[in-house]
Amino acid sequence: MRRSSAADFKPFEAWTLPAKAIVRTAGRVATGRFADASGDLDAAAKACEEAIAMQASLSYALLVPPGTSIARRGPAAARQARRGAAGLQGIRVRNSGWALVRLAEVERRRGDAVRDNRPSGRSLPGRQASGARETTPLMTAAPIYALPLPPAGLAALEQRLAGDLECLGWPARPWMRERQHDGAEVLDVAIVGAGQAGLAAAAALAQQGIRAVVFDRAREGFEGPWATTARMETLRSPKELTGPALGLPALTFRAWFEARFGAEAWALLDKIPRLQWMDYLRWYRRVMAVDVRNETTVTAFHPRADAMVRLALQTPEGARSVLARRVVLATGRDGLGGPAVPSFVAGLPPSAWAHSSDDMDYARLNGLRVGVIGAGASAMDSAATALEAGARSVDLLIRRDDLPRVNKGKGAGSPGLTHGHYDLPDEHKWRVRHYINRQSVPPPRGSTLRVSRHPGARFHFGCPILDVAWQADDRALRVSTPRGEFEFDFLIVSTGFKVDWGSRPEFAAIAPHVRAWKERFTPPPGEEDTELADSPDLGPAFELQERVAGACPGLDRIHCFCYPAAMSHGTVSGDIPAISEGARRLAGGIASLFYREDFEYHFARLEAFDEPELMGDEWVPAAPADANPGEPLRRTAS
Repeated sequence: MRRSSAADFKPFEAWTLPAKAIVRTAGRVATGRFADASGDLDAAAKACEEAIAMQASLSYALLVPPGTSIARRGPAAARQARRGAAGLQGIRVRNSGWALVRLAEVERRRGDAVRDNRPSGRSLPGRQASGARETTPLMTAAPIYALPLPPAGLAALEQRLAGDLECLGWPARPWMRERQHDGAEVLDVAIVGAGQAGLAAAAALAQQGIRAVVFDRAREGFEGPWATTARMETLRSPKELTGPALGLPALTFRAWFEARFGAEAWALLDKIPRLQWMDYLRWYRRVMAVDVRNETTVTAFHPRADAMVRLALQTPEGARSVLARRVVLATGRDGLGGPAVPSFVAGLPPSAWAHSSDDMDYARLNGLRVGVIGAGASAMDSAATALEAGARSVDLLIRRDDLPRVNKGKGAGSPGLTHGHYDLPDEHKWRVRHYINRQSVPPPRGSTLRVSRHPGARFHFGCPILDVAWQADDRALRVSTPRGEFEFDFLIVSTGFKVDWGSRPEFAAIAPHVRAWKERFTPPPGEEDTELADSPDLGPAFELQERVAGACPGLDRIHCFCYPAAMSHGTVSGDIPAISEGARRLAGGIASLFYREDFEYHFARLEAFDEPELMGDEWVPAAPADANPGEPLRRTAS
């Protein structure tokens, strides 16, 4: 662990403490004076190393200067004193050298957010202080310095996780047959995409003793949308969901968060902040030792008849290729196509519009009139980001006459559907998925309020787009709707994604051969659904299937573990709630396929297995009964 120094500490002034923020020790409320140093801040900082290991769940160390008195005063302290809480009637720390005092959390005096006073100064995510928590001033005669203590919590958590993995025999001992081709290693599994689905898949495969290598085009730490194109402030899922933890409590977001910020901060947390989720996934990748090759783009997939798939790669070192026995596509919502772009933007200048998923600097919208088409979560996030960037106005053009109120997808979640969707009859699968699509998922309440709190936000219902025209002279967009015309400087279309294999050059070799649900099932009249019809028809291990048998040998060695798998398997491969169940299903299925295709190899190993359980010296054989023919047979009591 790196030693702390004076540079790590920041002034800790004009703050107050919640009534229950003093360190809890041995079941009572008290201050914790764990270390002293002889009058020098650097020496005091080094003393933190001892204290870090003592109460890892707490969030702060306060370094108190020599000769400082700290006192809690005010009505809250008096009430606590009347109830007999030790030490709260006036806590004082008098010291000759720097003293280290650990605190669970700190609040500002007038309702500011709970803060993590790290050198970066970023807020500790949590609910805004509402005033319900009573605070009293922290009275000091000199500046106090604060040092957060997250490393100790993570160190303890990682030790606990390592112990859990060891107890579970994770990863499993090697059992796979090693393959080479022309002297080069053949990967067991190549995973494309190192977001949450790719990480969960790799970890689940490791549990089965199968090594996976993950390729991602992003630079390290920026895989997936969370720190790039996503614009929500928090995740939409409830914080309690275990996500990609694969049944390991020490691998959950909650365990990670409490290790960094403490249990009280978790209790205050409403929804998971988006960037904190990305921090958690970075940690997940490290502690699960996932082998990720960043800045590597897969430019082509070539299934082969010899039980392998060749991947063409563009890497920082140049173009190369690898062979893998199985390939997993963990490429997110747009991974089998791209944004669903309406036809009316086809003739517009690229500088005048963007899809909500585009990587765009919203600062360019400062002072502009912005139109947003759509009313889903991404539409709200885009509208709010534009307003926060200084857009003069944002008009949301909403096709519906009202916003949906209920998230039917959330209501569909149950272990029965999670594990049973794949085995449902086709008509039932279609009925469930189409009903949820037709009802639409409402935007989160917080995302909607994030828009409506701005005076420049306007919601226009019953406004399907009839036409969009570019006015070159005015450099403006004229948008026609049944409710009249609107004029904008910039347009954001939040119209979701589509499956379109042909639009992705890397899929050119397989696109004509992938069987979709429209080749498998014809819905009743009135229940047509393009998203479902275009979804790939997958096997039990998420494997692609041929449209025409034998036309593309090896296609079934490519497994679709991204959102379009929902029609075949349910929502277990893209969204947070059931992604662990999906990853374990994928890993178990791939393990089964490997064993089946290498059966002769494994049977030969079974025949050659010669590890003895008995050594032959554990007993003495009895003499034959007729060894002395003249003697009667003697019976012994049992």
